[in-house]
Amino acid sequence: MDRTSPSTENDAIQLYQKTYYSLLRSSHTIRVRTLEETHCSMNSSLHSKAGASGIDIAALVYSFQRLPSCISSASVILMGQMEEVFVRAGFPDVGNWKKVKAPARRRKLYFEAEKGILAAFISSASDIDDLLPCLTAFQIEWKKLNSRLNNHDVQEDLLLFTEGKPVENAMGLLERLREALGLSTAEFVRLQNLWPGELLLTMLAQATRKSADFEVRVLASSMSDYRRAVQFWWNKIEAVSQQLNLRERPVYFVSSNAHSLANVASGLASAMKDPVFDYIKANDPEGLNKYLAQILPQGDPATINNLIYYCSKFLMNGAAAELALQHSKREVSYGIHRVSDPHSIDVEAQIIELSKLKPASIDERIEGLSEADWNALGRSDALILNIDYPLGLAAYHLFNQVSSSCSTILGFYVIGKAATLNGRVGDVMIPNVVHDEHSKNTFLFNNCFRAGDVAKALKYGDVFDNQKAVTVKGTLLQNRKYMQLFYEEGYTDIEMEAGPYLCALYESVSPKRHPLNEIVALYRNMPFDVGFLHYASDTPISQQENLLSTSLSFHGVDATYAVTSAVLSRILHKEAQRMHEKKLSSVK
Repeated sequence: MDRTSPSTENDAIQLYQKTYYSLLRSSHTIRVRTLEETHCSMNSSLHSKAGASGIDIAALVYSFQRLPSCISSASVILMGQMEEVFVRAGFPDVGNWKKVKAPARRRKLYFEAEKGILAAFISSASDIDDLLPCLTAFQIEWKKLNSRLNNHDVQEDLLLFTEGKPVENAMGLLERLREALGLSTAEFVRLQNLWPGELLLTMLAQATRKSADFEVRVLASSMSDYRRAVQFWWNKIEAVSQQLNLRERPVYFVSSNAHSLANVASGLASAMKDPVFDYIKANDPEGLNKYLAQILPQGDPATINNLIYYCSKFLMNGAAAELALQHSKREVSYGIHRVSDPHSIDVEAQIIELSKLKPASIDERIEGLSEADWNALGRSDALILNIDYPLGLAAYHLFNQVSSSCSTILGFYVIGKAATLNGRVGDVMIPNVVHDEHSKNTFLFNNCFRAGDVAKALKYGDVFDNQKAVTVKGTLLQNRKYMQLFYEEGYTDIEMEAGPYLCALYESVSPKRHPLNEIVALYRNMPFDVGFLHYASDTPISQQENLLSTSLSFHGVDATYAVTSAVLSRILHKEAQRMHEKKLSSVK
């Protein structure tokens, strides 16, 4: 691959990054409006209408979902790694501010409403590459809302309606708003879905009263600050799991999510079957009642389990506190321990004791383990350390901490979402080549998984192994030409964590730091399994489906649990074999 060709065609994106990093060196806040011109010029594939006068409804939805809902009331955004950084900068009580969340991004966020200050905890430079473009995109589109509403006679009626005052044509208000905003019916429906019910009018009234002019400041951005934040994260994990002796026991490292591995191992499907089915029939979440009626007669355990796994979240996050407590106790009884709020970095960890897993609790997709294998697993001293997949460069810092703190790594497995350039949403990609845009390295490695390991558990998607992946710096930091150039070089898998993970993996088995701009062969000297499994959540080149027009929702469960089952199955088989061999060597 000519690794320089995408960069030469990507000057606008590089200029945008250089612009905001140079400005963020300031000890004072910078205005996001100074970035709007370069943001528009990069022609981001997720914000293709940034420079147009019309509202880019897809970009508005995308950016708002990755910011807390209070963003429309914020004026200053502060970024720092941990509370200590905010204290040094003169914000000693940031932890006492209102804790807020972004629907589609895991990040610790606190809001001080009176002053309009949003504090965002960042774990690597990737958080800056993610947060700042989202802020800029949102500001551009919010300003368009403000301009269009204030230049249309619907403005007065909108404000009167939201103040509870009589409006002459209240019934036609929504249609007049759609016309004022210049949106098609389909686009206006997307806006209504983003802000359902009366929230739509509340948000539009707010946009009418107040435009957007964010100020941003990074309080600290040195590598040592990021390392300290990761050290605090690890200290919390060790403190919670002190009785497990994490440092001294062999570990299978998994980067996936906070639910699928635990669900597959804990017997959740059988325990939650009746409550979940009752909930679906009574509430029909996301129209799944029709789907339930289809799959029950078919009797396929995997599909039924997928539905239970997916819908259990509605119960756990709702009013069923007793069910959530029972499930938590069940997990502990099967050796599954959670560290749900590990300090500054919003990356949950789970520690799973392999010796406590039982065949009766395991998902039916975990096959091929004999009674002798389960007896061997009962003697195991190994743990699975599963972390909720981090964002971008945070993966490098986190695995560096894990590899330097754990005495023995037995396996390294990464499950993550990705964009596919040649497949469909729900497909699975298994790469053995990764080009990392951070280090400019191209990694070649033996992926321990093959298509057959996943295909047997995948009902709806396809599996492609021997793929080439590219690790990008941010979702908004891409344009169509950028992706097309990689596609022409055979790269079909676009994601954000594999490159940083491989850089950290290199350092875990090498006496030196990872190189830059090299072809790195990791075929040799790997003392443990290495596996990457990516499931497609986006098809950015497709004219029909992309991250802005579709959501994985329930459709992503099939791929999620197919790859999760493949990972857990490999770990259990490898550990059973290790225990058999250990017993044989002790006899000799």
